[in-house]
Amino acid sequence: MATLPEISPRTRSNYEPVIGLEVHVQLLTASKIFCSCSTRFGAPPNAQVCPVCLGLPGALPVLNRTAVEFAVLAAMALNCRINRTSIFARKNYFYPDLPKGYQISQYDQPLAEFGWILVGSDGGEKKIGITRLHLEEDAGKSLHEGFADSSHTTAIDLNRSGVPLIEIVSEPELSSPHEAYEYLTRLKEIILYTGVSDCNMEEGSLRCDANVSVRPRGEKQLGTKTEIKNVNSFRFIRQALEYEVDRQIGILQAGGQITQETRLYEANQGKTYAMRSKEEAHDYRYFPEPDLLPLTIAETWEREIRAKLPELPQARRKRLVEEYGVTEYDAQVLTSTRNLAEQFERAARAAKNPKRVANLVQAELMGRLKARGLEITQSPISMAGVANSADLVESGAISGKMLKDLYDLCFERQEDFAETYRKEKPEQISDRSRLEKIVAEVIAANPKQVEQYRAGKKTIVGFFVGQVMKASKGQANPALVNELLVEKLE
Repeated sequence: MATLPEISPRTRSNYEPVIGLEVHVQLLTASKIFCSCSTRFGAPPNAQVCPVCLGLPGALPVLNRTAVEFAVLAAMALNCRINRTSIFARKNYFYPDLPKGYQISQYDQPLAEFGWILVGSDGGEKKIGITRLHLEEDAGKSLHEGFADSSHTTAIDLNRSGVPLIEIVSEPELSSPHEAYEYLTRLKEIILYTGVSDCNMEEGSLRCDANVSVRPRGEKQLGTKTEIKNVNSFRFIRQALEYEVDRQIGILQAGGQITQETRLYEANQGKTYAMRSKEEAHDYRYFPEPDLLPLTIAETWEREIRAKLPELPQARRKRLVEEYGVTEYDAQVLTSTRNLAEQFERAARAAKNPKRVANLVQAELMGRLKARGLEITQSPISMAGVANSADLVESGAISGKMLKDLYDLCFERQEDFAETYRKEKPEQISDRSRLEKIVAEVIAANPKQVEQYRAGKKTIVGFFVGQVMKASKGQANPALVNELLVEKLE
């Protein structure tokens, strides 16, 4: 492939990328969509197959009710309208890993339509439309390497054949690779909150195809699009889109025309390559699946499913900011997974002072994690540990300085807070007579600073506090120390 000419920022700004994404999500059911075969990942090749998912003559599909429920739940989370009736169709194409010679999917009457996702932050949010969400079965997998004869033979593993998928098709409303990246991040986050998929890209539970075109800025007519397939990370999808946008701009600048085709992204080279010409819908010769009745979602069933819809990430984020006073950034971190958000809220609500828990997460926990390059899921201190430490500070059992020292020890030892506290057993000194003695000794040892204080330099009281804390090995009650110092110095 010829090296692309460098596209200047000014030239790039004269064009507008138009991006649409098709995301396939594997539903977290125990069995396949039309048979009872297991969906477990990692089984020996062709160990989880039967006449139905092998497409043998006479075998009839039976729809998995849980797959439908999960698909409806995902559609609701994505603000889609659930269609009362949807139709399964046969999508005809011939490929070695498609045993029936067609895929059972949905076409002109999908399960759900007209949804949306918000990208951007408060004040700069953009609504990206979701055209449709439909159910379909997965194909098998062609294996092109790892065998002695891989140079001239393709192996077929049909364990994935019949695994339940939802396909989520966005409107072509994404206007940059970064926006596409953010859309995918939000989509994955929402799906994980619903619990209908683990979204594990390494195991193929979430896959994305991107359609991209460019047009002169201000032009209304869409340009010729290309499709980028089989990209296995969000970061690579963004990189592939960046390359493809520049490639198309370069062709148009040179007076050429874009070819409608499917392309693959080679991450090692950072380039896309032509794979095949792009099919149109009529090429698949869709027609209604004769072995399956129309799928009807009764109003009562829809209400039952909606009742299972959890509080979703963006709503939860906003509530954490309002209810606990955390920053927007920390709210985003705390809501990155549903489990983490629930842990935080359980800890905060169980604590004597929920805001202190939130403050400790922000001021003490996050800083230590960031300094070590760790994610919050890698923290040795659990949310329960944060709540425990917050209660000890609240009751006066330990000081803020003692808490900091204990947190440092937790990270050094990779222990939770309760374990480190049990071993160290630090106690804050709040006994007035004991502290009066230490304060008197500190004042007697620093006559010059006493004169400065009495001469009007009141800020020097901080020096005395530091000396008392040092003499008490950080165990003195800071509030009582301040009170006693002012009393004695005055």
